[in-house]
Amino acid sequence: MGSRVLIAQLTRNLVANAVAYNLPDGTGWVRVTVDGGVLTVANTGPVVPEADIPGLFEPFRRGEGRDRMGPGAGLGLSIVRSITAAHGGTVSAVGREGGGLVVTVRLPVGDQAPERP
Repeated sequence: MGSRVLIAQLTRNLVANAVAYNLPDGTGWVRVTVDGGVLTVANTGPVVPEADIPGLFEPFRRGEGRDRMGPGAGLGLSIVRSITAAHGGTVSAVGREGGGLVVTVRLPVGDQAPERP
């Protein structure tokens, strides 16, 4: 249950970030578990220090050393967080060993889902 438009925007933002912040010739993954309401997007980008991860969800913030004049405004993950919260879910991110980021969105399914935003 939820807004198809908002969930599509959430997914686009995660995939766009995984591509934009990946290494040349890097790899990315998208995993969807429909029954469990889980979307995971990961990449092989640069190492993201654990201390920097919470700030990535703040508006207009990008990771240390990221080109602040490049495409985008640094809103992608803050929008993901807002859409996830509006659907009664949670979002988390962890750095991958060797570099990159894994972002996991968990949304309630079935009777646990709130009314559509």
